[in-house]
Amino acid sequence: MLEKLRQRLQAHAPHRLRLDMPQAAVLMPIVDRPEPTLLFTRRAGHLNTHSGQVAFPGGKREEADRDLLATALRESHEEIALPPERVELLGRLSDVISLHGILVTPYVGLIPPDLPLAPDPTELDAIFEVPLALFLEDRRHHTDVIPVNGRPHYVPSYHTQGQVIWGLSAMMLVELLAEGFERPISLFEEPPHGRLCYFPERLLRSSKTETRLS
Repeated sequence: MLEKLRQRLQAHAPHRLRLDMPQAAVLMPIVDRPEPTLLFTRRAGHLNTHSGQVAFPGGKREEADRDLLATALRESHEEIALPPERVELLGRLSDVISLHGILVTPYVGLIPPDLPLAPDPTELDAIFEVPLALFLEDRRHHTDVIPVNGRPHYVPSYHTQGQVIWGLSAMMLVELLAEGFERPISLFEEPPHGRLCYFPERLLRSSKTETRLS
């Protein structure tokens, strides 16, 4: 399964956005277990923004970062003590834009199991793994319907281990599932099952980013 994922992501042509806004990058770490898992973090409760939210390790690009992959690897090392040399890059996904106007680039990487990872307590209060099967079988709790410039986006929300995976991270997951695993899932098609939760309309600054906001 993971070898096919590697091949598909290497052949994938992710959508790139060239916009004048702050840049960030995240790593989507797949743990190479007999039953592969996806690693997530939870933002610390004392933070002023995004407290308690589930996310992939990552953060804003710094001037010293040679590229956005370096950003993703540096932030992952700082946040969860993941050594960059233990990450096997599988591919890159399309850029997305956060609600706070940050251009985020996701990278998919394979990491060994049982590394001595630890959350940075100034930023995180948990690291946890979720079996890939949860997403491959589309065991979503419900779907958030978010109209963007008049077009509905169907963003899955997953509830597992007392955690909620939604929003920007879930949008990245949709592309990983569709492009990396050939799953019939799309942000722009209503899912065949599950509850729908509707959100207010969101307007973007530019039509170039119409399908990339979360």
